[in-house]
Amino acid sequence: MKIDEFNKAVSRGDISPLYYFHGDEPYLMERAVKRLTDLVVPPDFRDFNLDVFYGNECKGDEIASVAQTLPMFADRRMVIVKRSGDLSAAALEILAACAVDPPPTTCLVFVGEKVDQRKKFFQELKKKGELVECKRPYENQLGAFIREEAKSLGKRIEPAAAEMLVYLVGSNLGELTTQLEKVALYVGQREAITIGDVRGIVSDTKVESVFDLANAMGERDPAKALRSLATILRDGEAPLMLLAMIARHFRQLWRVRDLMAQKVAQQDISRLAGINPYFLKGVMAQARNFGTHELKRVFESLYAADLELKGGGSRRPALIMERLVMDVCGISR
Repeated sequence: MKIDEFNKAVSRGDISPLYYFHGDEPYLMERAVKRLTDLVVPPDFRDFNLDVFYGNECKGDEIASVAQTLPMFADRRMVIVKRSGDLSAAALEILAACAVDPPPTTCLVFVGEKVDQRKKFFQELKKKGELVECKRPYENQLGAFIREEAKSLGKRIEPAAAEMLVYLVGSNLGELTTQLEKVALYVGQREAITIGDVRGIVSDTKVESVFDLANAMGERDPAKALRSLATILRDGEAPLMLLAMIARHFRQLWRVRDLMAQKVAQQDISRLAGINPYFLKGVMAQARNFGTHELKRVFESLYAADLELKGGGSRRPALIMERLVMDVCGISR
């Protein structure tokens, strides 16, 4: 079951006695568990009917015993097991037996990163419950995610504004949602969120500097790029996140450069590259600054910086990023 299928099911009131949420997007898992908790256990009775365990700190019989306990003053009890990937083989064996005949008055929820459907526990859980995949959306799916979030806030967001939000914030769903909530409060009673609204609110955060840095590197302006980098690092941004944003920007430049070389019409470049027309002119101008062989060298530099940051070498992260900026801005010059 995908996360959107789960959301539709619980909206209809279809709640399973067993769930295992898994995937690489913790924000979606946390939100799904919260939604389920709000539906299953009334706030006034959570002291009696809500139990939370951690897979690395508990035994299978502890979880099974609580799951089989009748709820107090309510229709259902909820038991949540976080870090379920850390459950021991013995614990999974006990819980597999529990999954064969789950108590109808309990909603037993497991949260982990991966599932192994060869194991008996997952085979039994799948028969009586739901395996819910919480997968991080692809870059081209972020616009749809933002539009749905805006809709839940009673707002409509312009396509260019959604694209700007992704540019400024990146792909972190939690941060995207937080910034969108700020913008929704800012516009007040107005229904539509515009690109000006996004820039007016989100530009006050440190992610605006990331946007400026990527553009400065695309413009091959080392002085401007280094100033932006200094601001970002001073504000405590993680170098690896920053590197991912830069790589995303240059992937777009390479795609646009390739389409321009094929003489593709500008409106088709916007569609094929997944870039809002509002930003396309600037991206095309930056793409002209790099030949194909230069872009290859840019990605060689990005890869080298990634290895060095993850390898924990002697050079400080700030020096690694400064060298990257100088390499990219000065390639073939």
